[in-house]
Amino acid sequence: MSSQDEFALIHSLNYKKQSKHFQNKLGVVKGIGDDAAVVNIHSGSQLVMTCDTMVETIHFNAYTMLDEDVGYKALASNLSDIAAMGAIPKYALISLSIPKHYSTFRLRKMYKGLYKCANQFDIAVIGGDTTKSPKHLNISVTLIGEVESNQALLRSNAKVNDLVFTTGYLGCSAAGLDYLLAAKQKQLILDQIPTNFRPLVQEHRRPTPQIKAGRILLQSKRCHSLNDISDGLSSEASEICEASSVGILLEEVKLPIHPQLKEYSHLIGKSAIDLILYGGEDYQLLGTASKTNVIELQRRFQQQGIPFFIIGEVVTQKGVHMKDSYGNIKKIHKKGYNHFN
Repeated sequence: MSSQDEFALIHSLNYKKQSKHFQNKLGVVKGIGDDAAVVNIHSGSQLVMTCDTMVETIHFNAYTMLDEDVGYKALASNLSDIAAMGAIPKYALISLSIPKHYSTFRLRKMYKGLYKCANQFDIAVIGGDTTKSPKHLNISVTLIGEVESNQALLRSNAKVNDLVFTTGYLGCSAAGLDYLLAAKQKQLILDQIPTNFRPLVQEHRRPTPQIKAGRILLQSKRCHSLNDISDGLSSEASEICEASSVGILLEEVKLPIHPQLKEYSHLIGKSAIDLILYGGEDYQLLGTASKTNVIELQRRFQQQGIPFFIIGEVVTQKGVHMKDSYGNIKKIHKKGYNHFN
């Protein structure tokens, strides 16, 4: 990194990225430039807060992500947690640990991606921290959102006989990552990737947090439980089961398979279903609702042009199981991504 002090670096990464008018609209009284940020919040609301960290060599490297993608995804993954509560994201604080070999030019590209995501979803970037790192880049985002008092959607309210749904295709991010790792080419741009596999790579590099879907589910008052799919369907379904003291029975034939995922999995000889169950980083929403209410939710999602797939039901038998196309039922183990395995 070029030699400049911390405050000069913060200034260069954030200057003129968001106008004072834009931040004032979001209730920001004091943003970057003081010991702490100050914001106004509305009465009748609760704050929703989350924090996620992306670590070089663990979450990304030069073979899998461009610098702009790192910034975009660092914020997008946090937005997905807010979406899973049915909340509205508002404010972000960004902490960077920077190794010596990272240039200011690369950091600016990263912040270009981060602000693209922030401005797309009306997030005010209001502060953070910068430190030195001995070897690898770490970027940590704290996100603060707002939700109507006592209305936040939780994992712990699934009820037996609920239907289980997801808000989009799963497994595409894992397939995109597999493609990038197999390509073994640093800083691979999208134009260098075969057209039919670009959607898979984009799902990995720039996932779309389902903020709008989360708000539809909260405002409908028809959703019982909700979780975001960051570590794979098997893992997130297990979390709902554990939190709600129920079981989930998935139906293999109902799991939606994106055409590009089907093509790619066939090409590499891997199971598309395994990528869906265990791949992770889809950042779609997984939820449950009563059978009657699911019909109404499906109608609302269709009106908004958002995918909505019914993939199973909530049952009394604990844990996650899946019925195959022959009617056989097998236990699905919690094998999504785990940092400590």
